[in-house]
Amino acid sequence: MATLFTRIVRGEIPSYRCAENEEFYAFLDINPVKQGHTLVVPKREVDYFFDLTDEEIGRMQVFAKHVAQAIRQAFPCRKVAQVVLGLEVDHAHIHLIPIDKESDVRFGGPKVELTAQEMQQTADAIRHCFEKQA
Repeated sequence: MATLFTRIVRGEIPSYRCAENEEFYAFLDINPVKQGHTLVVPKREVDYFFDLTDEEIGRMQVFAKHVAQAIRQAFPCRKVAQVVLGLEVDHAHIHLIPIDKESDVRFGGPKVELTAQEMQQTADAIRHCFEKQA
């Protein structure tokens, strides 16, 4: 049975795509803690982040770096936090969250509510900045 994220990568479940290459896919978290909160996943289904090969982790980090740079350009902030939790979906993933203070990364706190149009505009802004890097 494919994971939720595998089904998103395959296009079986809609997502707000921010960036993609042959190995990785980045899309908006549907329950963001901040506007621009993006998930980076490997297209290969792997449950635990540290079960990825060393080479895959390296390439995923470089991909995530470019996505983070695009997020920071699209949504000016002090930094983009990177968080690896991985309990809610059995598919390795990285959370990228634009932050101005550490308390901006509060997964147990209230979520940002954005309309579908705002989500699409957010994804489009990040994707535009990502594609300008190439």
